[in-house]
Amino acid sequence: MSIGNSPEDERPFEDDPEEARPSIGRALHQARIEAGLTVDDVSSATRVRIAIVHAIEADDFAPCGGDVYARGHIRTLAKAVRLDPAPLLAQYDADHGGRPAPTPAAPLFEAERIRPERRGPNWTAAMVAAIVVVVGFVGFTAVKGGDDGGTQTQVADGSKPATGKSSSPTPKNSKPADPKPEPSDSAIAAAPQDKVTVQVSADDGRSWISAKDHNGRLLFDGLLKQGESKTFQDSEKINLVLGDAGAIQLHVNGKKIEDDFQPGAVERLTYTKGDPQVG
Repeated sequence: MSIGNSPEDERPFEDDPEEARPSIGRALHQARIEAGLTVDDVSSATRVRIAIVHAIEADDFAPCGGDVYARGHIRTLAKAVRLDPAPLLAQYDADHGGRPAPTPAAPLFEAERIRPERRGPNWTAAMVAAIVVVVGFVGFTAVKGGDDGGTQTQVADGSKPATGKSSSPTPKNSKPADPKPEPSDSAIAAAPQDKVTVQVSADDGRSWISAKDHNGRLLFDGLLKQGESKTFQDSEKINLVLGDAGAIQLHVNGKKIEDDFQPGAVERLTYTKGDPQVG
């Protein structure tokens, strides 16, 4: 009979994977810090209130108002800090009794859809008949008025055919109003000297941006999709926060900014009047 330690006593301790795995709130907190974002930045980007963001990072899901809202907030915050939401949602379901059953909304949808269909055809037929009558009357009046107007111009003065031509270009004059996106570039090129003008363009992808004036008033806060651009102007300075600076091209006071922003980098910039100056 051996008095020494048995082989089972000499086995190394195995780490518990549940203890090694961080909590949901801790994982979101660490990811936010690594992304260089504050709670205010995350709240502005996701529209989730600051108090709820703090509560979730402390693993307190009561302010969310239920499992459905809690899961939605977890998914939204995870995407904002560039974290895969699937493991966090699975961890939440495991800790809170599984995923909630979906609400059977199909019968309600069918009831709402069937009721308008019973009386819809009557209104549709009446509207179609009214439109046909109005269009026919307007067309008849326009044709009759056009014939009379043509004879009157010929009888009144044959030496003024130019007056008839002056009325024809009126529908063509509406076309120059279409190219409205172009003035943004020309406005940047002719930026006033007494103001700071900043144009933000998402040329290489999409990025969340935030812009404030010198008083701290929020000018824009949201997602700028690829191909879109925004122009901001203030009497003193423009403060910018770029969620993905590598996807953004800046024009400040009519000049293109050549800063080599890295993809995925968060940049906080300040521009003032005159030559572009980054604060």
